[in-house]
Amino acid sequence: MAHPLFLLRHGQTEWSAQGKHTGRTDLPLTDTGREQARSAGRTLAGRLPEGTPAVLSSPRQRALKTAELAGLTVSEITEELAEWDYGDYEGITTEEIRETVPGWTVWSHPVPNGETAEQVSARADRVLTRIRELLADRPVVLVGHGHFSRVLVARWLDLAATDGVRFALEAAGLTELGDERGVPQLRHLNIPPQ
Repeated sequence: MAHPLFLLRHGQTEWSAQGKHTGRTDLPLTDTGREQARSAGRTLAGRLPEGTPAVLSSPRQRALKTAELAGLTVSEITEELAEWDYGDYEGITTEEIRETVPGWTVWSHPVPNGETAEQVSARADRVLTRIRELLADRPVVLVGHGHFSRVLVARWLDLAATDGVRFALEAAGLTELGDERGVPQLRHLNIPPQ
């Protein structure tokens, strides 16, 4: 791999600020989220090597608007970069879920009528297989969501999807992945917007 891979999480939404699981629901960025996206663009611009990156985005407006405000030109919109499908837990917090399922986390427990960790892992693997070809020619930026981006980090490092629990990614946080002599590497994690 000749070029780095960047993961950019979308800026803050009303639900992300409240800790609500937001998968399919298509929420706009808050004012804070819009400023975070602009700041993340400045952070990313200082890290991108020369050349135009390939930019792939989730189809959710919070990701697309983040890309736009960050100064990125999206070359492809793909459902493959959508957030984990939270099924029956859409729009509620972990604390609320734990009232009926003690100790619940998306990493360790089932998501009724949503995606399993295995399904999310398979989706992440498809994304990574595809973009490895692009990385031979230019840097790639994937604009998406918190939990799914954490799965991407885990799978890049050949870890189980559920090991995504070990990686933090705040709103508009930037992560840089690469390799060292063919060994997948986490170069920078959760770089906050400047």
